[in-house]
This record gives sequence, structure tokens and C-alpha cells, in this order.
Amino acid sequence: MPDLSSRLGSVCVYCGSSNTADPAYLAAAHQIGGDFARAGLKLVYGGGGVGLMGAAARGAHEAGGAVLGIIPEFLRGREKPFDDVETVIVTSMHERKMLMFERSDAFVVLPGGIGTLEEIIELLSWRRLDLHRKPIVFHNPDGFWDPLFTLLKHTIDRGLTPPALTSAWVSVETAEDVTPALLAWGLDVNRDREIDVRRLT
Repeated sequence: MPDLSSRLGSVCVYCGSSNTADPAYLAAAHQIGGDFARAGLKLVYGGGGVGLMGAAARGAHEAGGAVLGIIPEFLRGREKPFDDVETVIVTSMHERKMLMFERSDAFVVLPGGIGTLEEIIELLSWRRLDLHRKPIVFHNPDGFWDPLFTLLKHTIDRGLTPPALTSAWVSVETAEDVTPALLAWGLDVNRDREIDVRRLT
């Protein structure tokens, strides 16, 4: 597949914000953030300094990479922004998600909870409606996301979701495979940027 390293500039990470996450997930998030930096990719994330969010941001920052955090004002106390990186304060979750989408050329989904699920389902829904064709890579350690994939297949089997949606993402098990999978994605990112994001609101 074509190499996108010259066309991908920034990658949004969706992931959990809980410090009670499996330490292996936290370590993987830190590694993935560092791998983005070493590949010359800017990390865009939810702005928090806790959980997998904070681990990914620290990994990228410590490896010398660019990081952009986007966080609503009301979450600053709960998610404790990582002050060592560029952070934009917004007024709502909706504004946060739209800005993360607009500032990103691709998406990586790490283990997370209900908030991460909400973000990825919206992203896949927009893909289903042909509102974007940006790369999506799941980090799926020990089959973490398999139940979601099973549910999506269930909706396909029942004729409620087109089978073509399964081409919207790739899934990898190990942290070290995330960035190579992202860079190998054969999409024309420059074309995708031409989509009118106003259609998403």
C-alpha cells in the first residue's frame, strides 16, 4: 500500500482517561505517542493529563513530538490538562470533538470507556455517510475491541449497516504495529481534507 508519511501530519487519539486502567494499556499508550513523534506526526488528543490520554501525550512530548490538547473548560479539574504541551480550552464536548476532527488527518483508537465508544461510533457514522475517509486504526490488545466489532457485524448481518463499513478501519494487536499500520493506509488524505466539515454539524 502507498506510504502516507509525507501526507499525514496529525493523528487524533481516542482513549480512556482513567488512571485505574491496566498498566499495560498505559505503557502502550506512552509508546504509541512516542512512535507518533518519531514518525513526525503531531498528536491531537482530548487534553487531559490522566489515564491513557496523559500517557500518550507524555510519550509524544518526551520523544520531541508536537502535541495539541483540546479540553472543555468544565473538565479541566477532572482531567487535569498536561500543561507542558499546547492546549486549547473550548466551551463544550461538541466543540472539542469537532476541533479534534478538523485538526486531524487520521485517528487511532486505544482502549477506553463510554466516552471513547461515543467518539468512535460518531466517527464511524460520519464515515458511513461519506462525510470523511480519514484512516482509522484500532489498538486491540488481547481483543479489547472485539465485542464492538462483533456488534458492528451483527448490524451488518441484520441488514442495518452496509458491509463496506468494515473497510473503514484496521485493527492491530500490538502497540508497535499502530504507527506502521497508520502510515501504510492507502488513502488520499489531501482529497479527504476537501470534505466540507460544515456538513458534520
